Amino acid sequence: MTDLDTPIADKRDELIALTQDLIRIPTLNPPGENYRAICDYLGQRLAARGFACEMIRATGAPGDSDRYPRWNLVARRDGARPGECVHFNSHHDVVAVGKGWTRDPFGGELDEDRIYGRGACDMKGGLAASVIACEAFLEAHPDFAGAVEISATADEESGGYGGVAHLAQLGYFDPARVQHVIIPEPLNKDRICLGHRGGWWAEIETKGEIAHGSMPFLGDCAVRHMGAVLAAFEERLFPAMAARRTDMPVVPEGARQSTMNINSIHGGAREPETGDTGLPAHCVPDSCRIVIDRRFLLEEPLEEVRAEVVGLLEDLKARRPNFDYEIRELNRVIPSMTDRDAPVVTTVAEAIRDVLGQDPSYVASPGSYDQKHIDRIGKLKNCIAYGPGVLELAHKPDEWIGVTDMLDSARVMGRSLQALLT
Repeated sequence: MTDLDTPIADKRDELIALTQDLIRIPTLNPPGENYRAICDYLGQRLAARGFACEMIRATGAPGDSDRYPRWNLVARRDGARPGECVHFNSHHDVVAVGKGWTRDPFGGELDEDRIYGRGACDMKGGLAASVIACEAFLEAHPDFAGAVEISATADEESGGYGGVAHLAQLGYFDPARVQHVIIPEPLNKDRICLGHRGGWWAEIETKGEIAHGSMPFLGDCAVRHMGAVLAAFEERLFPAMAARRTDMPVVPEGARQSTMNINSIHGGAREPETGDTGLPAHCVPDSCRIVIDRRFLLEEPLEEVRAEVVGLLEDLKARRPNFDYEIRELNRVIPSMTDRDAPVVTTVAEAIRDVLGQDPSYVASPGSYDQKHIDRIGKLKNCIAYGPGVLELAHKPDEWIGVTDMLDSARVMGRSLQALLT
């Protein structure tokens, strides 16, 4: 097998520059900024290296608008003869910056072995590593069999419906077209991620009756009703979830149980606008809303997850005077798991042994990522997440990616391409 270690090592400066350039394009989601800019940047680079590039807008997808169009890039390089297709899929969007940064979040600052910036870890470093790996492979094996694809897709951070889901609906992940998918999410360079937990998101509204704040007995406070909901969650739902464990190899350890996050709460008077010095009106709130983010296990049927929450609400309705509510499902994701003996798993595992000199760890992600759409819509099971980066750094201040980790991951990706396409 041709040694790709030296060619990839020789591309260290190029890998750093590529990662920095990607970080410096602020593809914030929401609202969905600069999606076309990052696709154009990558498309120009890959077209110069012989890839056929398509720019695909997810028209009509959630979030897509003329102001914030959901652009995706799919680049394909066909080999000298027929064979299978290996596809590297990375999302190009990043989450909000948040507070607490000591570095420029879009500066791409290099400090010793680390590159800092929003999206460095999740997952522009992985995207850059996959590009470098593919380019090194193509330079060493111009006569390879099959095809290599690289995609940069939208909206993974908000469900992936403007990105991989749209492409899967168009047939881009049909098993007759693509046989192996590697998603370079930051799961650590010695781990193979086989799948992820499920997710169920819902908005719960408690209802009341507006009245003067000095006479609350003439109204009905929706916020107090929501307090009863939160108390029921604390007393009954959270302990029940903590007692459940999964056989999925989910990391970190705390995610081996069922979890739920209360994503937001809104009730009563609106938040004052910046600079507004007026005092709030004296009203009893007639509505209070929360959004819940329920992550569930492979062993938990979705219907039971929903019924558990609804059952608590119905119990409150039966016991609490004037309690009324509405619940609206926002999104659902079924857990996904690839078999450990799937071809892409065994191939990447052997590459990790060759490059790192150790057996890989097999894990599952605490949150969902775009494997869900490749699995459920594309009907392609031969898919994993493998990429550089420390998972716990995702979405954090001073997010960074290690240059050495990117180079090692690129070596693993390159060896995997050699095993599958030569």
